[in-house]
Amino acid sequence: MSFVAGALLAGIGTGIWLHGHSESGSVGELSVPTQNVLGQLPALVTIRYYSVLPTGTSEPSLQAFAGRVGRLLDSMQNASAGKLKVTAVDTPAETNATAASMDGIQAFNLEKGEACFLGLAIGSGDHKETFTRLQPEWEPALEYDLARAIKRVAILPPPPKPAPEVAQPNPEITSSIQQLIPDVNSTSLADADRIFHDDFLKQCAIAGEEIEAKVNAAAEQVYRAQSNGSAADEDAARKNLQEVQLAQGERLRALAARLQIQLALFHTMKNSATNAAK
Repeated sequence: MSFVAGALLAGIGTGIWLHGHSESGSVGELSVPTQNVLGQLPALVTIRYYSVLPTGTSEPSLQAFAGRVGRLLDSMQNASAGKLKVTAVDTPAETNATAASMDGIQAFNLEKGEACFLGLAIGSGDHKETFTRLQPEWEPALEYDLARAIKRVAILPPPPKPAPEVAQPNPEITSSIQQLIPDVNSTSLADADRIFHDDFLKQCAIAGEEIEAKVNAAAEQVYRAQSNGSAADEDAARKNLQEVQLAQGERLRALAARLQIQLALFHTMKNSATNAAK
């Protein structure tokens, strides 16, 4: 995870809670193959469950489905002997929406008002898989899809870690700052932060709309392959869906990195303008 995502996720207080070993999620609800997978995990796996569903923009049936997903995750955590840790994010807040976007979770119902997010970010070490948007019609297969994803991220060896790259300002970033904030002198750091974050969320929404059709088409291919019972077709469809999800995640991470550069560069511009005025 980048330092940007780490800082955002660490800073989310309201709306994040850690699933405990509660009575609502009993191991007995899981199939035996799923219990076997979870009981033999070789490494710690974390799941961030984004269930950000404002009442004004989400149907009660969708909220009920989200509750069932939460109980399934409880059961899976209980069956993992401490190797699966689930963190749920469920409060509509700007920081939560930003964190969901950075994890590659797809925003939806934007036309109704506040953005909704319902998805999973699964990780172990440097390995990650994302369920960008959970939908009720896939519920019968969700337990098995989750078990396979958890197993995949847990057993793969970590790849070599590349040297960190330091993002450098470029003319496009400078131009974007000048367009959003023509007068650096009269704009406070707090106002600039709000302006840049508003623009970031707008760009995330645009990106989400552009890729939504591709994600939905790829997900539909997976659903059809599961219905047809062809393992080869299902594997190919899942590979295609993962590639689409990765492309979405990379685009959102690029937008998040751009936001951080804008904030840092504006701070430098503000200091330079203040010193020049003295």
